[in-house]
Amino acid sequence: MPVARRSQHRTASRAARGRRRKALSRRDQDLRQEQDLRQGSAPPPSSGIPYARARLRLTPLGLGVLGLLAVAAQPLAAQAGESTRAQSPAAAGEAQPSALPQPPQTPRPSRAAVNALIDRYAKRSGLERDLVHAVVRAESGYDAHAVSHAGAVGLMQLMPETAADYGVDSVAALFDAKTNVRIGTRHLKRLVSRYGIGKAVMAYNAGEGALARHGGFVTYPETQRYTHRVLTAYLSRKGVGAYSGKARQITGISLTPAMAQAGGGKYRGLTQRERARRMRSAGLSGLSLKVRPSLGIPPLDPTAHDIGPDTKPMFVLERPAEDN
Repeated sequence: MPVARRSQHRTASRAARGRRRKALSRRDQDLRQEQDLRQGSAPPPSSGIPYARARLRLTPLGLGVLGLLAVAAQPLAAQAGESTRAQSPAAAGEAQPSALPQPPQTPRPSRAAVNALIDRYAKRSGLERDLVHAVVRAESGYDAHAVSHAGAVGLMQLMPETAADYGVDSVAALFDAKTNVRIGTRHLKRLVSRYGIGKAVMAYNAGEGALARHGGFVTYPETQRYTHRVLTAYLSRKGVGAYSGKARQITGISLTPAMAQAGGGKYRGLTQRERARRMRSAGLSGLSLKVRPSLGIPPLDPTAHDIGPDTKPMFVLERPAEDN
């Protein structure tokens, strides 16, 4: 082989070996950096900033977005707290059941069958059918499988402890419409005989202990709304004005419009079924959205943050100041 060609060959071989060494060196360096990153001991190779001294700073846009998130979270937190407080104000201090009763998989009785049961047992117990209908409507919306957050069951929302006082120890039996209405009307009749109609309705919702503690007129917002709803429906069936002197004579208490809105909230105090029914029937024209203008606040102005070369970042990684 000519000398010139051998020289070219050696030069090419050395260049190839050099390229392989560089490639291996880069691969080893990448592997070490990847291992360091997993262990949290080194910065990303592209940052160009000493890892231990880098500082993350929020830009005005980032602060604005975080502020919006905080404002949006406040109503949710308030609603959650309000929901927790309103779950059972009428049963404050009573332990909540660890597991709610589960309704059976059997078909619910028809409305006609439920009406017949109510009429039958109202007559047997010596109660006005209009009063029992008003209670059932407010308690369960005529749903024989209804279960409240407190564990009340069935058409007349009987607590298992109350049913046990009347000889029914099986929670599953309370999902039977006949059993539920039979025990519920017996309980309601006892309360009416002892307290009169108005106070009996309050005691049915809040308990006799609460009625005694409040001097015969329960002031829990839930009980106020419940009593107003039951008695106005009952009196309406009788053709009597809810706020008339005759209504007071019949019920033994004075109803007021304020009772319907006690504690605030249009749908608070209603059963889940009744709340859903009213919300479905509500017209969209009654809805409103209140928005606080934010275009005058630069970090919150959406027009200032279009995607493009001038897009503002939410966070920046600052290079630390050099030591003097």
